[in-house]
Amino acid sequence: MDLFDFGKTWELITELDGVQTALLAAAILGLVAGVLGPLIVMRRMSFAVHGTSELAFTGGAAALLLGIGVEYGALIGAVVAALLLGILGARDADRDSVIGVILSFGLGMGVLFLSFYKGRSGNKFGILTGQIITIDSTNLTLFVVSSVVVLAVLALVYRPLLFASVDRNVAVARGVPVKTLTVVFALLVGVSTALSVKVVGSLLVVALMVTPAAAAARVTASPWKATVLSVVFAEVSAIGGIVLSLAPGLPVSAFVTAISFLIYVVCRVIAWQRDRRTRVSTVEPALVAAA
Repeated sequence: MDLFDFGKTWELITELDGVQTALLAAAILGLVAGVLGPLIVMRRMSFAVHGTSELAFTGGAAALLLGIGVEYGALIGAVVAALLLGILGARDADRDSVIGVILSFGLGMGVLFLSFYKGRSGNKFGILTGQIITIDSTNLTLFVVSSVVVLAVLALVYRPLLFASVDRNVAVARGVPVKTLTVVFALLVGVSTALSVKVVGSLLVVALMVTPAAAAARVTASPWKATVLSVVFAEVSAIGGIVLSLAPGLPVSAFVTAISFLIYVVCRVIAWQRDRRTRVSTVEPALVAAA
């Protein structure tokens, strides 16, 4: 098995419409995940993304059992989870416990629904690890519409949302509707999480929704630069994961998560080297002055 047969990879990309559709869907998802990611990291909602993905898994499993599109079930499940997290977990002290409750409930119900499903086992596995190559024109339409809605709403609330994310107490004092923004942002994350399920599955959503943004946060403190880097990292992970998976025919999610993790490690090394140089440049003048 040749993991790097680029001739075969190019042939699959140019000749199969399904692969081209998958790449376009991945590019759209990379944009959405990359834009939302820095805010997720800033608001410390990484665990919430994982909890939301479990309800997306539940919705997808229920849809599979009922014979309807998995993406619609995942979307409904993720939106329900987002509403619960936004309403019940509005207080920081309650958030982790609420996420834990929702996560365990979603996982348990999803397993139950899958146990009733008697169809192909590949469909069950796909909810957990992704099935982006199966995206067709109908799925792509849902991707595009959902992504446009998410980005449009985010553009409307971005400035007050960023303000509330940086300093919640000051934002409240300035009259920013923090509670409303919390629910709205949770819904945006829910929709994006549901879209991610098709690419990397419910178990690995964090690889696109959080890891690129976490990597970007290691190399810059600027929200704008972090957003640009997060988008670039998410695009490289999503599109690169699909491209690398084509020739060997292995699960896309394995390559997406590997690329995003590698980017994170590289950013950690860069941050470590930068901090080390800063410490050295600070210590040396102090030693000279002491001497």
